[in-house]
Amino acid sequence: MATRFFVSLSLAFSLIGNACSYSFSSRLIHRFSDEAKAFMTSRNGGVEISHEWPRFRSMDHYRMLARSDLERQKMKLGAKYSALFPLEGSETMSFGNDFGWLHYTWIDIGTPNVSFLVALDTESDLFWVPCDCIQCAPLSANYYSLDRDLSVYSPSESRTSKPLSCSHDLCAHPPNCKSPDQPCVYTVNYFSENTSSSGMLVEDTLYLMSNDTHASSGAVQTPVIIGCGRKQTGGYLDGIAPDGLLGLGFGDISVPSFLAKAGLVRNSFSMCFNEDDSGRIFIGDQGISTQQSTPFLAWEGKYVDYSVGVDSFCIGTACLKHTGFRALVDSGTSFTFLPADVYERVTVEFDRQMNASSFIPDGYPWEYCYKASSLNLPEIPVVTLMFAENISYVVRNPIFPYFKKMQGELDGFCLALQSAAEDIGTIGQNFMMGYRLVFDRENLKLGWSPSNCRDLDGGTRVPLTAPPHEGLQNPLPASEQQNSPGSHAGSPAVAGRMPPNHAAALPLTGVPSWQFCLLRLLLPSFFIAVL
Repeated sequence: MATRFFVSLSLAFSLIGNACSYSFSSRLIHRFSDEAKAFMTSRNGGVEISHEWPRFRSMDHYRMLARSDLERQKMKLGAKYSALFPLEGSETMSFGNDFGWLHYTWIDIGTPNVSFLVALDTESDLFWVPCDCIQCAPLSANYYSLDRDLSVYSPSESRTSKPLSCSHDLCAHPPNCKSPDQPCVYTVNYFSENTSSSGMLVEDTLYLMSNDTHASSGAVQTPVIIGCGRKQTGGYLDGIAPDGLLGLGFGDISVPSFLAKAGLVRNSFSMCFNEDDSGRIFIGDQGISTQQSTPFLAWEGKYVDYSVGVDSFCIGTACLKHTGFRALVDSGTSFTFLPADVYERVTVEFDRQMNASSFIPDGYPWEYCYKASSLNLPEIPVVTLMFAENISYVVRNPIFPYFKKMQGELDGFCLALQSAAEDIGTIGQNFMMGYRLVFDRENLKLGWSPSNCRDLDGGTRVPLTAPPHEGLQNPLPASEQQNSPGSHAGSPAVAGRMPPNHAAALPLTGVPSWQFCLLRLLLPSFFIAVL
């Protein structure tokens, strides 16, 4: 059995010429020692985390070490399946403005299994569904013009459901727990104004499928943590994710994390969004050898979201200076946002290259819109994101078409970019169209390759009935479709969370070597977990 230690590092340096010379010494501190406990308590705002800290050489102590060893062995032995997808198929679908422009898929949980039409969100971790509702969105088919009612989860009706206790490693609210056996409650606040989900955490069975030839039936059942969402607020009461949300983030509680730790799949997943509003999702998929990629960026040394570094924006053949920024790759955000200074440079250059009359349609959030018709389509400049090492990402469809209200004919289009309130941008679904995007958490990089999503295996079920598209081959829904009779929709949604407003890490270029040595020496002491 491997023993876990923390290593406390001390650092000394000497300056010879213009070079720094370092020497290190270290002291091993056991992972469950009083000193390590005191350090972690201080990192937790002074709140003691005793339920996570077993007594040394107790049965709980050995049980935690053995469980950690087992998880590590599963990761080392390789994944059981190359990829998994929902029981009812890998296909995803967007229903336009009525469901906040997000992509949805069917997920089955519980025993007997019940299907939920959940939104896909890479910028949150928790998988939650409406459950024993105090305040939930309407779920009747007539309310959304769907072909069947949406579902409500009830732990008491599932033979495999069991509540998560406050003593569980993944219970994030120990200060609210009066005893270790108390059920663990949760509250998740999202970036959209006053939008949240709250309830209690339960463990239940998730049903998935595999196309691997060695899988006898293809069906896979595995326990995961689910948020029993008893109370939703804000956008979740107005058409956004009424039947729940599948968080795909880096957190330990997310479904991709659970499946990877169980040794079922590699620690990765892919999503594909096609311009006809269809798509695919595969958990465990690491893409193809010919795909391009760029690394994820850390926050203060930790990977907490799918951030990437954009070096520059190119409009046509003009690659613009001072257009680099940090961007979240977020499937839970419908459209793309740029920091204000980058937005200004990009939109001005796009407008300069457009040879069309501009106009501003009522009720749309974009500034740069242009007149057009099916018979007179102006040439649209190519929009490209440039990453490190001259890696390029060509945006397949940076525009949003605008239709005449009565005739349903193309009347114009808008550049679907908005200015962000923060200095962090967001690459939303509209910039992901036409690609198989691989969120490779194992190798900490974002990969992509062109795809129409139909060239991927994994089921063909289309969730519910989407309105038919007319006119252009790939238009988004026309105005009369966006607010059809009986619909209850608001403005385009932003369902994902935004991280804290961290300052971007600045390179220490131009700093004299002796000052750089002092800067390194003045860094606070820290612990490194030796796994």
